[in-house]
Amino acid sequence: MDPTIYFTLLLFLLPLYLILRRKTSKQLPPGSFGLPIIGHSLSFLRAMHTDTVEQWFQRRIKKYGPIYKLSLFGTPGVFIHGQAANKFIYTCDSDTVVPHQPPSFKMICGERNILELNGEEHKRIRGALMSFLKPEVLKQYVGKMDEEIRKHLEIHWHGKQKIKVMPSMKTLTFNIMSSLLFGIEQGASRDALIELIQQISNGSVSLPINIPFTCFHRGLRARAKFRTMIMDLIKQRRAALTNETALPQQDLITCLLNIQNNDNSIILSDEEIVNNVIVLMIAGHDTSSILITFLVRLLATDPTVYATISKEQEEIAKSKASGELLTWNDLAKMKYTWRVALETLRIYPPVYGAFKKVLKDFEYEGHTIPKGWQIVLASCMAHMDEQIFPDPSKFDPTRFENQASIPPFSFVAFGGGPRTCPGYEFARIETLTTMHYLVTKFTWKLSCLDNFTRNPVPNFKQGLPIEIQPK
Repeated sequence: MDPTIYFTLLLFLLPLYLILRRKTSKQLPPGSFGLPIIGHSLSFLRAMHTDTVEQWFQRRIKKYGPIYKLSLFGTPGVFIHGQAANKFIYTCDSDTVVPHQPPSFKMICGERNILELNGEEHKRIRGALMSFLKPEVLKQYVGKMDEEIRKHLEIHWHGKQKIKVMPSMKTLTFNIMSSLLFGIEQGASRDALIELIQQISNGSVSLPINIPFTCFHRGLRARAKFRTMIMDLIKQRRAALTNETALPQQDLITCLLNIQNNDNSIILSDEEIVNNVIVLMIAGHDTSSILITFLVRLLATDPTVYATISKEQEEIAKSKASGELLTWNDLAKMKYTWRVALETLRIYPPVYGAFKKVLKDFEYEGHTIPKGWQIVLASCMAHMDEQIFPDPSKFDPTRFENQASIPPFSFVAFGGGPRTCPGYEFARIETLTTMHYLVTKFTWKLSCLDNFTRNPVPNFKQGLPIEIQPK
């Protein structure tokens, strides 16, 4: 062949080769996709189950650096963590990155829920939920929550010598939500609802195999029954609003039905109410009960923290007349108790991270993250960053004496930015009111050293059994 042709081809191919080589070197982060299809899923789930997921991530950080590729649940992805990563994800535009829940979650909870939506749709749903969950509205429910907690302790704690804390707190938080969110009081309806919610919760994080006897199949059936119950409640509340026999904010469903756009059109459809009620029940049922369980364990093992919380709560109790319910102002005095709760969430976050989906290629820290990948955000690894929280393994509630001093997106137990958990204040009231009555009415000690696993949220193997005595 004519040497001129070789030279011409070389001139043409060399720039292309250099471009491709440069693109390849920048295109993907370092790392490995692991085994075909399976990827790293099995070892990741094992780490979650043994609560060693941070160590699992750290081993790969040591090998590949702070950003690396991996494959989980059949999808290629990139791992990121830290304050800057949290800020990027929580504030990223919805044209680039969107939430990415497991298929089973979307199929059981519905596509029109707050965790699936983004942009204006997310803003609309969040705004509707916040119309009930904002502090100025929740103030009026402190007394009702107080009554539910007293009733629970009277039935399930008084007169007992041993308690399994985690199942007891799950029952309590479920009862509180049933009463405040749906107006369902104790009885057959509430008993049926708790079993359905448990099946829905289990099914939403299972393999989406719809055959009899699987968690997913049971979850789908439970969702259908739950939907029927909530639809019946919606009809009842709508009729009560029409007949003016219901207060606009007597419970969440009534509140959602009552809010309208400026043109008097509805904000949420009935199906959107059902979907978001399911998500709120799952989230609220798990997160608050987990936090309270860890607080009970902490107070059994740290006499200094117990003594300080006890003093704070006893002073509030002494200021109340016999049988008088707690108020919003009483909760405002529980500053140390809430700092202890926040420090507990820093070390033991109920949700460790999040998955996101990439809608279009983008550059991040010198790497190209391709469309279709998932982002594995280990958001709570920022909680153990010694540059932000010195001596991070040490339990130190004073870190939260001045929350303004904590850099944004460093403490993300309740999310961040526009995706901050709308139930933050609800969880705070629930936790503080419960701890007030536990500390002022009982003393306790651990029955055994009960370890916990993550599946995907913390769960104590034996339910955290304790021995209790009335004060």
